[in-house]
Amino acid sequence: MSDVAAEVFQEHRNLLFAVAYRMLGTAADAEDAVQDAWLKWSAADRSDVADPKAYLIRITTNLALDRLRSAQVKRETYVGPWLPEPMLTSPDVAEDAELAESVSMAMLVVLETLSPLERAAFVLKEVFGFPYAEIAKALDRSEASVRQLSMRARKHVEARRPRFEADPRERRKATERFLDATMGGDINRLMEILAPDVALWTDGGGKVRAALRTIHGAAKVARWLTAVTHQPYAGVEPHDMRIRTVLLNGEHALVIDGPAGPITTVSVDIDDQGRVRAIHLVANPDKLQAVAEGQELPL
Repeated sequence: MSDVAAEVFQEHRNLLFAVAYRMLGTAADAEDAVQDAWLKWSAADRSDVADPKAYLIRITTNLALDRLRSAQVKRETYVGPWLPEPMLTSPDVAEDAELAESVSMAMLVVLETLSPLERAAFVLKEVFGFPYAEIAKALDRSEASVRQLSMRARKHVEARRPRFEADPRERRKATERFLDATMGGDINRLMEILAPDVALWTDGGGKVRAALRTIHGAAKVARWLTAVTHQPYAGVEPHDMRIRTVLLNGEHALVIDGPAGPITTVSVDIDDQGRVRAIHLVANPDKLQAVAEGQELPL
């Protein structure tokens, strides 16, 4: 393996991980896809590779597609709602509205409802801006087919993820208001900051206590939150918990730590009136490793 080939791969490694993470929703799976791409790249005859970046994207996309199809079968037997694995992001990501949106927990949840090919087409076109011709090669489909996939995916996402510009400072204020109201146990105050149709996803993976179904409606969500706030969680007593505000997936979010590390993350999504319209709580310990290790999402 030449040093040049290794350097070329390293040059594009962050991009490959960023694509794989948006397609797969977990840091571990994205890392595995990138590692497999490295093995294929290192073993390939690269003499005819005119565009290493496009070649590596094609390899990584197809590896991610294979993993995504397998993962979808496994998620059918997952205990409770399945949520993406949260990852730390830099302030630069949070300041870039489009970039932050592309990795937000709310967006990744919507992407889970796409078919694997639709998800790949959406990520490559709408997030990274690759031309249709290049995406067609990556997916081994005709350009016309890729255009249809991309259009169908975009309409699906737009229907479930209305776009509006939310200032990062407003997102942070909304997160802080949510934390204060939740920790204060004031159900009336909680009701004021929750959108009437708010949805709460809690991912415990069957390993820690969590709701087995998505909870809908301000009253039900408020009651659930106030009921669990001052109880032991994941074997940790309330007085041993510490709450910190961090940037997760391009947005201000909460990490609740126990003595041994993170026990849950809480991300909120706000509507155009500044009310909380979605709450994503990840407590499955398998999905907290990236946060525990301080791994930051590139791009």
